[in-house]
Amino acid sequence: MIAAKRDEDIDFSDAPAVVDWSGAEIGKFYRPTKKPVTMRLDSDVIAWLKADGRGYQTKANWLLRQAMTFLAEETRTASGKRRSRPPGKGK
Repeated sequence: MIAAKRDEDIDFSDAPAVVDWSGAEIGKFYRPTKKPVTMRLDSDVIAWLKADGRGYQTKANWLLRQAMTFLAEETRTASGKRRSRPPGKGK
């Protein structure tokens, strides 16, 4: 069983080396730990999240992650070239 072997004991001689990572998907298998929280949200926001049925918490998490990623990228680029902000945001 391969899972029982140490990395250095596995024979990779018949597996070609991967030299082109251009098609790789960053974070495809990234699964951060989940932490239960209590939040107060507007009732219309909750209704919209639940409108598609099951999975509204996953949808909320995805939306928050997209916003977090966008804002983190915007912050990183702020030191160099300025990116345009969405209407109504910023100074």
